[in-house]
Amino acid sequence: MNTVVPFLLLVLSSFVASAWGIESPQHTIVHSESDFEIRLYRGSAWMSAPSDEISFNKATKLGFHRLFQYIQGANLNSSRIRMTTPVLTSLVPDAGPLHSSAYFVRFYLPTKFQSSPPVPLPELNLHLAEWAPQCIAVRKFSGFARDDNIVKEAEKLALSLRRSPWADATDLDGTNAYSIAQYNSPFRLIGRVNEVWVDLDGSKVKGCESSLVDVF
Repeated sequence: MNTVVPFLLLVLSSFVASAWGIESPQHTIVHSESDFEIRLYRGSAWMSAPSDEISFNKATKLGFHRLFQYIQGANLNSSRIRMTTPVLTSLVPDAGPLHSSAYFVRFYLPTKFQSSPPVPLPELNLHLAEWAPQCIAVRKFSGFARDDNIVKEAEKLALSLRRSPWADATDLDGTNAYSIAQYNSPFRLIGRVNEVWVDLDGSKVKGCESSLVDVF
């Protein structure tokens, strides 16, 4: 039996069921421009699916498949977890074999599970990621996020930052990664919202210096 169709229907039903009151990580807008903004995110907990795929599309699809199993009850508590947004796919330099880059697909845990998330089944190879407050530069873009456009969008954000007062606050070629945040079901064809996220050094951004926000 083809398992793809039932899985896609489950994804759709999850997004539809969560359409009202869906949770996202809390943040404050520190600065806004026409083509990007800077946000200070509260500390938060995410469930993370590492992937050794070299394709963004494949890594996101396979990583989210494991995360979806987790929120549908593939955890030690058999807990069902409401869908949240965004689904975040991060490109992390030097995290793969032989210092290659690696993708991590991440699911934001709802408030109910922030302090005590259900433990995933071992075979899913998922890991809890606890983030301290973070200062992040964000660029929005529409359509579907794909291998052939995410790098271009990240380069546009990098160019905007180089022309801004925060040119020295990040280094896309260094330890900082960029992430692609997707907010819509794969079944939504128009009005899609995606974002490129780039970590900034909060000590170099007015409004992000103190990071006095509790983790949970």
